[in-house]
Amino acid sequence: MRKKVLVTGGAGYIGSHTVVELFNAGYQPIILDDFRNSDESVLDGISQIIGSKPELLRGDVCDTNLLSKFIKENEICGIIHFAAYKAVGESVEKPLNYYQNNLEGLVAVLKVVSMHPEITFVFSSSCTVYGEPFGQKEVTEKTERSIPTSPYGYTKWLGEQIINDVFNSNADLRLMSLRYFNPIGAHESAAIGELPIGKPNNLLPFITQTAAGLHDQLTIFGNDYPTIDGTCVRDYIHVVDLAEAHVKALDFLVKESKGCHEVVNIGTGKGSSVLEMVRAFEQVNQVKLNYEFGPKRAGDVIEIYANVDYAKELLAWQANKTITDAVRDAWNWEKLIRSIE
Repeated sequence: MRKKVLVTGGAGYIGSHTVVELFNAGYQPIILDDFRNSDESVLDGISQIIGSKPELLRGDVCDTNLLSKFIKENEICGIIHFAAYKAVGESVEKPLNYYQNNLEGLVAVLKVVSMHPEITFVFSSSCTVYGEPFGQKEVTEKTERSIPTSPYGYTKWLGEQIINDVFNSNADLRLMSLRYFNPIGAHESAAIGELPIGKPNNLLPFITQTAAGLHDQLTIFGNDYPTIDGTCVRDYIHVVDLAEAHVKALDFLVKESKGCHEVVNIGTGKGSSVLEMVRAFEQVNQVKLNYEFGPKRAGDVIEIYANVDYAKELLAWQANKTITDAVRDAWNWEKLIRSIE
């Protein structure tokens, strides 16, 4: 008998890959999504991979009545909470939308979890909570958090604080926040992948869309940073590795006999520059990119990557896929959705 897991935002980029990995690990994932920030076609992609249609609860994660009714009617072992707006630039333009949706959604889910301590909870957090770690490129879970520069980042910062406060009020709960670094790539089948609505905010989908002809040119913002080649450095993690980390997190919490609250970095433990990503894409896929260097962007962190020792120790998890895998899988996905031979 498969244990049921509610995956909020399960039709999104990371959510859909996590649904697949949960199924592969013997769980029964149930997607909660209203498709305001995703596309229903992803359900077909998931079906193609797992061989059956994923169970869907259509609705808004902020709807506490919907959540309560679902919990009463279903015995679930955990909730993995992805549902949130995630575009840094858009959050600056529409901060109230981000504070309302991201924080109200989290509070709604935590209200349910608080009333049902048998349900474990995994939160989709972000390395944005570290801000610019001055004098420290490799960050651990004990690295001091700083106030992020965007409303999006601040919703993750506040989200972690809310979770911490909830745990302090009820130490029987089993909670975990996963601080993602930079998810990239797609499922190796090319059945699911990143599907940005509008102009991409992340590097790799902008690279693949430029290669596909959707953009005339890729702009690399800044080339005189104090890094290996003058461009910003990030910890890029394959989305399937990230999805598997959620399964490990759930496994850990389900087996815990007492309350706990854990925070874990999820990355590769290695930084790669923007220019290294561009060159890797060109080399692996034998595609020449049209790119230029532009001015630096305000608020860009210069260099940051994860210390992943705690993830290995606590979850027995580590990233196995490489940037080579990610740029190949992302391009195969892009070619499929654009019908490029």
